[in-house]
Amino acid sequence: MGIIAKLLGKAPQEETARVGGMEDFMTLIRVYYQAVMAMQMGISNLAVLPDLRIFKQTLHVPTVNNKLGIGERKRCRTMLMDVYGMEDNFFKEIDASIKRNCRNVNDIKNYLLMFQGFSQDLMMLMGNLMQWKFRMPSMFHKALRGMTAKTIHQIMTKNDWRDDNVRRTCVNIRQYQMRLGYSEAWMTEYVHRIVLLAKKEPKPKDVDEKK
Repeated sequence: MGIIAKLLGKAPQEETARVGGMEDFMTLIRVYYQAVMAMQMGISNLAVLPDLRIFKQTLHVPTVNNKLGIGERKRCRTMLMDVYGMEDNFFKEIDASIKRNCRNVNDIKNYLLMFQGFSQDLMMLMGNLMQWKFRMPSMFHKALRGMTAKTIHQIMTKNDWRDDNVRRTCVNIRQYQMRLGYSEAWMTEYVHRIVLLAKKEPKPKDVDEKK
């Protein structure tokens, strides 16, 4: 079983279709967030960071300099860069966002809930606004990235939306963005990567045929 599939506890027969998939990506993103929190706030209790605990124990990541988070952050960052091609600035913005918003353990839950709301609203609205563009073949990923960047810029700047629900969601996303501090470039990278991974996910019909 591969490293990422093992981390997620997937059965061997699922590995080929799922290693490096969207679920793996989101799990590693959560691990990275929790590793940075542990490192920046000096957290030593793994019970408050469940994804980090599983990652550390499953991959046997050693604790560096008796401080939780340093080795785990490096290992997770390397995996995200090697498997998904994430760039250095992507991680720098996460580090800065956590430093800005999390000063003690009590801030962790609120921050993660805020990021979850931000991510859900952003992906839902992007799917609503782009629709057919998200169905473009993966070979046109550069064009799709450009369209993604343009749509995100509209979300952050355009005010004359005809649909009230779209306008309200844009306001919510902008409020999240102000708190979290992520740039449009970061949002583009995040959405674009998830969309490309979603395209590679096996369709229900394909899974049934394999069974």
